[in-house]
Amino acid sequence: MQATRERILNILKERGQATVKELSRTLDLTTVTIRHHLDTLRREKLVAAPTVRHRKVPGRPQHVYALTEEASDYFPKKYERLAHLLLVEMRKYVSQSELEEIMLCIGRGMASAAVIPPDADFEERLTIAVDFMDRRGYMAYWEKGDDSNYLIHVANCPYESVAQQHSEVCKIDQTLLIELLGPTLADIGRISEPPHHCTYVIRPSHD
Repeated sequence: MQATRERILNILKERGQATVKELSRTLDLTTVTIRHHLDTLRREKLVAAPTVRHRKVPGRPQHVYALTEEASDYFPKKYERLAHLLLVEMRKYVSQSELEEIMLCIGRGMASAAVIPPDADFEERLTIAVDFMDRRGYMAYWEKGDDSNYLIHVANCPYESVAQQHSEVCKIDQTLLIELLGPTLADIGRISEPPHHCTYVIRPSHD
């Protein structure tokens, strides 16, 4: 990102809001330049439309700028570290089987947000399942394999760094697929492919 716009974002993050004049003084830039950068940041949905701040003393109202909710993703997060610490602490209080059951519950909870028509055939369910995963960052797609099997390829694991230290996290994905495809519809196996890619082998039931 252009350095000035990055500095504007950091200022708004620190202060919560700022006017054009306040940004101009802080950055030692003209108000015209500041407005240009703010317009760009608004188009990128990182800065919200200005709101009016009424003065406590006589004078014209001021327009203040603040970050959007989308801008939160721009700043560093340490969710992986938090997840790791939580799992480490959980191991002190629950058994391995209980920890795995928690992962299964998470997978079921995620799957509950999907909408799959009850009359959908198996390939339709596969397409819906892959689209559901893809919108959650999995970069997934399916294809027909050998011997009437199907393959779901996952190019990106949203929890990769956590799963490398806590393998039970992978049960979330497997449970998610079982719930989306129907527990009686398919037998699901998983194979790993470097670099950290997974392929799920789906064996449709003929019952």
